Amino acid sequence: VMISDRPAEVEDRAVPGHWEGDLIIGSTASKSAIGTLVERTTGYVMLLHLPGDHTARTVADAMITAMNTLPEQLRRSTTWDQGAEMSLHQEITMATGMPIYFCDPHSPWQRGSNENTNGLLREYFPKSTDLSFHGPGILENVAAELNHRPRKRHGYRTPAEVLAELISNPSNKSGVAGTT
Repeated sequence: VMISDRPAEVEDRAVPGHWEGDLIIGSTASKSAIGTLVERTTGYVMLLHLPGDHTARTVADAMITAMNTLPEQLRRSTTWDQGAEMSLHQEITMATGMPIYFCDPHSPWQRGSNENTNGLLREYFPKSTDLSFHGPGILENVAAELNHRPRKRHGYRTPAEVLAELISNPSNKSGVAGTT
């Protein structure tokens, strides 16, 4: 399903639970990658450990596991590029209840939050390095560091704080009350 068919509510970031995803690729020799997921309203980051490969099966299993840890109100949709790693997108949708929308070819700006986050992640995981070296614990620590970084768009609250407020008060659909 193409991005043009995505509900309008995704665009303005008012409704939480819409995610953007991608891979950051390691060295060619290692065939390693890290899956990146960013929630559009809060900027909350989740990283997927993909140490040995980034095949469709590996990505689907990691994504299903990660997304099913979230409350249902935070599992509305995912937007991804048209990489082969998402060829099992229908299976992911069935297992998580989240439709997956695909960007137009060669249009990374259609996942701007994720592209920005991937740039931040390259400070931790430089290009052409073996990303399999970084285990789940390291990925959780890096995600926690990004999730606890204050953001101007949230009135200098952190993505983790905004997400916690959303989960504790699901009637606050925007998740950005009290921000400037």
